[in-house]
Amino acid sequence: MRTSGGVAGGAAAAGAGLTVGVGTAAAQEEEPDWPEGVTDAPNYSETEDFRGEDEVVVDVGAGDGLQFAPPAIWIDEGATVVWEWTGEGGAHNVETVEGDHDLGSETTDEAGFTYEHTFEEGGITFYHCLPHDAQNMFGGVAVGDDIDTVEAAEGPGAMEPTDMGVDIREHYVGVGAILAIVVSLIFTFYTLKYGESPNAKGGN
Repeated sequence: MRTSGGVAGGAAAAGAGLTVGVGTAAAQEEEPDWPEGVTDAPNYSETEDFRGEDEVVVDVGAGDGLQFAPPAIWIDEGATVVWEWTGEGGAHNVETVEGDHDLGSETTDEAGFTYEHTFEEGGITFYHCLPHDAQNMFGGVAVGDDIDTVEAAEGPGAMEPTDMGVDIREHYVGVGAILAIVVSLIFTFYTLKYGESPNAKGGN
């Protein structure tokens, strides 16, 4: 069975007489404890869980041509990962940076080229495309249930001002509060003394 990005390859699986399944990344409460590089991939948001699948396809040269998709996958021991080149982004390869599995493909820009590896033992592996390491073309494969895990990140919540480029500092908040108090006192003083606000027109 071949799946890519959580979508089962039904026709291929049927021809091979295999059972089709679907990744369950959305329901995860935990995910592998990835090396830092894996989560630095520009298209990383969460781990896609393909446990229960016999074969998973990862696109090489996805997105802007400089990504693996999906970048982080979780599979069973004995499952096979097939990396398939899109032909975009120049010449790519698949090569282990660190971890428990030795990956090493040739470097090519040929669309449709594939490299596959069957992961017989558990563990976590961080890999990259060597020619595009500077562009963070990174990926990760977690194998089996006996690996280090962390609590899965929660979905996106309210955006903080600093996330939008606004530099909010504690003393800014304090100064703003003091100015608001001073303005209120001035307004109250004029209202009590003259019976109107300092901006009101008319009167004697």
